[in-house]
Amino acid sequence: MDATTAGMATTAAAMVWFRKGLRLHDNPALEAARRGAARVYPVFVLDPRYLRPDPDAPSPGSARAGVARVRFLLESLEDLDSSLRRRGSRLLLLRARDDVSDAVCAALKDWNISKLCFESDTEPYALARDKRVTDFAEASRIEVFSPVSHTLFDPAEIIEKNGGRPPLTYQSFVNIAGEPPEPVMEEYSVIPPIGDTREYELFPVPKLEELGYGDISQEDVPPFRGGETEALKRMRESLQDKEWVDKFEKRKGDPSAFLKPATTVLSPYLKFGCLSSRYFYHCIQDVYRSSKMHTKPPVSLTGQLLWRDFFYTVSFGTPNFDHMKGNKICKQIPWKESEELFVAWRDGRTGYPWIDAIMIQVFPEKRATTSHLSCFSVYVCITCN
Repeated sequence: MDATTAGMATTAAAMVWFRKGLRLHDNPALEAARRGAARVYPVFVLDPRYLRPDPDAPSPGSARAGVARVRFLLESLEDLDSSLRRRGSRLLLLRARDDVSDAVCAALKDWNISKLCFESDTEPYALARDKRVTDFAEASRIEVFSPVSHTLFDPAEIIEKNGGRPPLTYQSFVNIAGEPPEPVMEEYSVIPPIGDTREYELFPVPKLEELGYGDISQEDVPPFRGGETEALKRMRESLQDKEWVDKFEKRKGDPSAFLKPATTVLSPYLKFGCLSSRYFYHCIQDVYRSSKMHTKPPVSLTGQLLWRDFFYTVSFGTPNFDHMKGNKICKQIPWKESEELFVAWRDGRTGYPWIDAIMIQVFPEKRATTSHLSCFSVYVCITCN
């Protein structure tokens, strides 16, 4: 079913289930839910798998996400809620006790939803979660629409074009992929209101402290605030410098540049879907059209977006991609299991200064010695030239 077909039938109540894709622009799931629906329920479920505090973690956060990542997510949710409220709607924030799919299925039933729309995901955990929800919806005769919009291309289509196998080189991927589709750029002045949520307890976007992460007063606050508003602002500021866009060459950037970063710093916004990769790609193309000459993939800005899609496709089409064992394209290394050595590596105490210096950058609460910092400076010089 395509987006046009999904939006044709009149629907009493539709749910748009946000996970990634935390934006209004180029959001075909939102567009399909909105079109023809009397009521739209925008839902996000707080997932304990990612947000449950882990007292054994080396720094505040959960077992799967540090404080910076969680803060970015919460800021993105606040921004999405604000955007929805300006259009007569709001974000319905639910808390899952354990399994997110249970919370979604319960809301589908209790709110008499007749159409469910959500952006497709390629990660193993998400695929299993989404299948549980989709199976429930179809058994309940709820229409399901799950478009591809987190990536430029549909990884499944790329794999099918390659004979059922993911292309394992960048160039072969680019040759198969071609040009990405145009973004869906609907401007929303009004979004259908939510309906009766019955006895459901609807939560405001929580603060970090409310998630139970303990004392985070000493944690550095990153300069990059989450959310679609900030993502579009940063993208437009980056693309205003047309000469910089034309000359961008990934390997020639300086990763130690902080006052003016060598890249767009849009990766986290793409990861959470605050910025559409398709929209970004086509905005870069608009700059190129007014240029006499510009860099090309794989080192150009569009080349970086193609790299992103390439790895999404390879990971989607490779069983056990996130593991060594059972992964046919991963070198099998006889690792030695040692908790003591792992902790020494994590805490920057291996005795190899350049390794320890890098780990201290990852965990800045670890104290750095002069020899660490000197070695790190040499390392940066070597890798940047």
